[in-house]
Amino acid sequence: MVSNATAGLICPSPMKPTSNGIFQGDDPLQFSLPLVILQICLVLVVTRGLAFILKPLRQPRVIAEIIGGILLGPSALGRSKSYMQAIFPPKSLPVLDTLANIGLLLFLFLAGLGLDPKSLRRTGKKALGIALAGISLPFALGIGSSYVLKETISKGVNGNAFLVFMGVALSITAFPVLARILAELKLLTTDVGKMAMSAAAVNDVAAWILLALAIALSGTGKSSLVPLWIFLSGCVFVVCAILIVPPIFKWIAQRCHEGEPVKETYICATLAVVLAAGLVTDAIGIHAMFGAFVIGVLIPKDGPFAGALVEKVEDLVSGLFLPLYFVSSGLKTNIATIQGLQSWGLLVLVIFTACFGKIFGTLLVTLLCKAPLREALTLGFLMNTKGLVELIVLNIGKDRKVM
Repeated sequence: MVSNATAGLICPSPMKPTSNGIFQGDDPLQFSLPLVILQICLVLVVTRGLAFILKPLRQPRVIAEIIGGILLGPSALGRSKSYMQAIFPPKSLPVLDTLANIGLLLFLFLAGLGLDPKSLRRTGKKALGIALAGISLPFALGIGSSYVLKETISKGVNGNAFLVFMGVALSITAFPVLARILAELKLLTTDVGKMAMSAAAVNDVAAWILLALAIALSGTGKSSLVPLWIFLSGCVFVVCAILIVPPIFKWIAQRCHEGEPVKETYICATLAVVLAAGLVTDAIGIHAMFGAFVIGVLIPKDGPFAGALVEKVEDLVSGLFLPLYFVSSGLKTNIATIQGLQSWGLLVLVIFTACFGKIFGTLLVTLLCKAPLREALTLGFLMNTKGLVELIVLNIGKDRKVM
């Protein structure tokens, strides 16, 4: 249903970083640094312009970034071969993808930083029930729909990994996006907002565990023990991180006082640990973002240190790097390939199962907890929040040839 714009192309020669300038006969767009600068500027202009247009409709910026990515890709502007060869030639995509994935890694670190393990321990039975229903029913429906896809457009894929990837993609609640929506609508301090955040946090942790399992199952090694080794190594990484990371960052947090600026050394050391954790999980065979997410979760949330980290990193990540990830996804997406009754039918099936599972599962459990129907419906739609995290799952599955 979705085609890869770079599939089947011969690997081009690497680009040199900088040119000697037009006065010495060089075309700057044939060199990686000037070209990636142009790409970033184009991405920012398009996504910010769309965000301004969609603002009266109260759409979050993430919608503008998704639409911008699709417009800049082969679905719209990319239909012009001269445009694609000039602005997004195949030889430039590894540089763009690398920058996008660095941004993704830092974004998942911030998402982990927004999750407080202490609040998860305090989660009541109601929020826990909502979270379990909100992930189990859509996960089951995702596995069910994956059997339909396997018989039609996904023949020959890695069966077990494909089932788990589909289940995870359909069952995740986008915790960071939900937090933004609740903040914009001033619902964070309400009972519904607190319940949605607690349930989404539990859902998020469960989904990342399932994603780690899916990535382990998608290993291309010949030995059937490879997924087991990957999963066990990931568990060892998490245990070691739990033992090592909190004491170090607790020591740092104790040296950061309210009203005083946080030392640059502490910020740089934290980012170095985040990148190192990403390197370790990537070497294991799990995506680098998983290591960054774990570090974010384990950093103590008390005191000014966590807030200073968010303040230093968030603007750069959300303003510059994340739009690049959406464009990177958009360049791999061609909506024009959705043709025929079967393709549109399968698209409707996936959308329906994703939304129905989340809304109905949450609604049912909330009503069983004797909540009002209006509150149950509100929670159902809030738990159905989708966003960047689903795109991450789908992109990983696509890159690993699972989807």
